[in-house]
Amino acid sequence: MKVIDLSQPLGERTVLWPGSMPFRAEGPAAHGEDGYWSRDLHLPEHIGTHLDAPVHCVPGGAAVADIPAERLVRPAVRIDARALCGGDPAWTLSAADVTAWEAEHGTIPAGAAVLLCTGWDAYAGDAARYAGDPLDYPGYGGDAAALLVARDVAGIGIDTLGVDSGRNADASPVHRTTLPAGLWHLEGLVGLAAVPPVGATLVAGVPRLVGGSGMPARVLALLP
Repeated sequence: MKVIDLSQPLGERTVLWPGSMPFRAEGPAAHGEDGYWSRDLHLPEHIGTHLDAPVHCVPGGAAVADIPAERLVRPAVRIDARALCGGDPAWTLSAADVTAWEAEHGTIPAGAAVLLCTGWDAYAGDAARYAGDPLDYPGYGGDAAALLVARDVAGIGIDTLGVDSGRNADASPVHRTTLPAGLWHLEGLVGLAAVPPVGATLVAGVPRLVGGSGMPARVLALLP
């Protein structure tokens, strides 16, 4: 089995959502006399490669700890939209793009994790390009989100700062379509170009944060 790590390194250089508390690691600089070393971490729930739980937008919705483990280990479908996006931060995935993908690869199965590869992870080390100022990056479109809800997928992921495009971040049509339907999001993924259109298994390793609206994640794609 081949394992592909789809996660950004998490640290002081990780690009933040505007206004987020900076990542901080506080503690000793070296091992103590007892031979141990540990630090206290201070970080946002939504930083780097992370999961959005439904409660992020849905009062009373499922929090991170409420998502069953089997919902976090899913057959993966990867939509390669790099040619469609073409580096355009205004681009969004449409329902027609999804059905065109299905015409080639088959209908997206219920319970799948849908991963959208825009190529935007190439800018993950450049905050000005990755996030934009104001926010400017590609994402899912509202009609694509509605179609994926109708397909009964488990969740959606993307290699940008958010599943909604930066220009739609205020209205958040994707968040407000998918999270109320019980889907989760994985945002800030990297390396999706190495995931095949079908055949991989996605593993979203997320601590069971009680009441969490989101949580940094170690996300893996397993290829037989």
